[in-house]
Amino acid sequence: MKHARMPLVVELDADDFQARMHEALSIYVAAMDYPRGTEYHRAPMWTEHLRRPGWHGVGALSPKPGVAPDEAATTATLVAVAYGYRGSPDQWWYQQVRVGMQRAGWDVAAIDATLGSYFELTELHVAPSAQGNRTGERLLRLLLEGRPERAVLLSTPEIADEDNRAWRLYRRLGFRDVLRNYQFTGDRRPFAVLGRDLPVQQAETAQ
Repeated sequence: MKHARMPLVVELDADDFQARMHEALSIYVAAMDYPRGTEYHRAPMWTEHLRRPGWHGVGALSPKPGVAPDEAATTATLVAVAYGYRGSPDQWWYQQVRVGMQRAGWDVAAIDATLGSYFELTELHVAPSAQGNRTGERLLRLLLEGRPERAVLLSTPEIADEDNRAWRLYRRLGFRDVLRNYQFTGDRRPFAVLGRDLPVQQAETAQ
């Protein structure tokens, strides 16, 4: 019995990402269990993000059966996607997190140190059909490899007992709490903001 190939994790430059935008947004909607049509509202934002300094994207491709490895990337289906960019004071997310840290009692020096040099992990999504084989971890490691920033930060919805794949991935790779139960402007859901120093060493893996 033949085993299915592991998804091929690859770099995606801005042109590659734009060309696969529809696939990427479909993964986002399926992974987040959002209603169909949500992707049309997100597309302009994702397109604008492509132009931000330090943007970097990666994807996981599922090779078609019978295709030679050297041809797999051009014929494969996108099954996971991740991207981010360099954090900056002129960005909405930076401003929101800074306010949250101030309200949570962080002192100015610690806030400046945390937000002074970071990569914002903006999106990381794996299609339900591709989950369960550490595709998300492989994506995240590739995305963060060689980054010049001192740290990586992200926000993720709060989940009871941190019991979902995203939370387990972030904890496995050493992400620590920056903010908990924080509400971003315009969203009623509570979020956690998590962060860790860079680089992520290859030896840091699940116990």
